[in-house]
Amino acid sequence: MTRTKQFLLVVVIGLLSVLGATAAVQAAEAWPQRPVRLIIPYPPGGAGDMVGRMLGSGMSPGFGQQVVSDNRGGGGQIIVTQIAANAAPDGYTLFLASATHAINPALRKNLPYDTLRAFAPVTLVAESPLVFVAHASLKTASISELIAAAKAQPGRINYASSGPGTGGHMSVELLKSMTGINLVHIPYKGAGPALIDVVAGQVQMICTSPLPAMPHVKAGRLVALGMTSLKRSPAYPDVPAVAETVPGYQSTLWYALLAPAGTPPAVLKKVHGEAIKSIAATEMQERLLALGATPIGNKPQELQAFVRDEIQRWTKLVKQANISLNR
Repeated sequence: MTRTKQFLLVVVIGLLSVLGATAAVQAAEAWPQRPVRLIIPYPPGGAGDMVGRMLGSGMSPGFGQQVVSDNRGGGGQIIVTQIAANAAPDGYTLFLASATHAINPALRKNLPYDTLRAFAPVTLVAESPLVFVAHASLKTASISELIAAAKAQPGRINYASSGPGTGGHMSVELLKSMTGINLVHIPYKGAGPALIDVVAGQVQMICTSPLPAMPHVKAGRLVALGMTSLKRSPAYPDVPAVAETVPGYQSTLWYALLAPAGTPPAVLKKVHGEAIKSIAATEMQERLLALGATPIGNKPQELQAFVRDEIQRWTKLVKQANISLNR
């Protein structure tokens, strides 16, 4: 090949690259041309659903299109996560991941997706503590009393959860690991039925979302033992943090916005910008705080590092405590 032909080839390749980049930018500027789907791995009505709907509602004006919630609960969030991971990476499908997103790879082998590689991070939306609550018949009013009772009668105190591998289950397992106590796990298919049986005294305690649990505490049906955040929740300042008794204890629910891997960077940038605006809006801040959640809104690379750290943290616990889905 002569130098002239080589030069022309380089010029052509350069022009094609510029044209391709220009087309990608133009496509991103034109996006979205139709409603955007936000997959929420919860049934309607719960805290996770509320967070997703608030976020979507806040992003819609900036998109110039509606963000439509697609609720898909159940299955340990594996099926819904696979659906989101396999969606076309065109910006028209977004995913509201939760803490279970990082727990699943720690507990389950051969997931049908790679938790870190299957998604492009957008932002961490919010974090929320869980609360340990007990039926009055357990006769414990604090985490320290629970630990003492569990050590005095190992294997005699039971707790409910919304299912194996969920945030509530793993939060109790973390407490067990850090204190050496033995509590019997009774898994349910959902947080609602689990909480109902604790209120009825069929099960002695549960670690669950404050939103449905605290009204029962206020009514005297349950006793709040401790919040799972490192410090007391501003929404429930009278409830001690577990860490006040067990230093270093922390286990929070969190909600993060993701997109399928391969979504154009320019589209991701636009999604991130509108998500941050939505999270920073006064109305959403107030509503999140009312749920007991803390608004976050960080950078994509910070979210990716956060999820990686969460996976490592739960994997370490699973190995140390020999946790299986059958317990």
